[in-house]
Amino acid sequence: MKDIKVLGSGCPTCQKTAELLKAEADKLGVAISLEKVTDYAAIASYGIAATPGVVIDGKVVHAGGLPKAADVDGWLRGSDGSFP
Repeated sequence: MKDIKVLGSGCPTCQKTAELLKAEADKLGVAISLEKVTDYAAIASYGIAATPGVVIDGKVVHAGGLPKAADVDGWLRGSDGSFP
């Protein structure tokens, strides 16, 4: 299971990011734990300057704006294209 955090204020773009992550995970059959982090101190601890941010298994993979579905697919599949 992948541990995913969406960092942001809860704005519409943050909400769409969370929805995109869930939809892509469902499409690929990847189990995820999705958490929305809205606490500014917690967000700042990841060192991002723009939201939404995406953290997967403790690693920041995206910051600022809505990610592309192809990028999400790659994050969920892993760097070698296989499923974890």
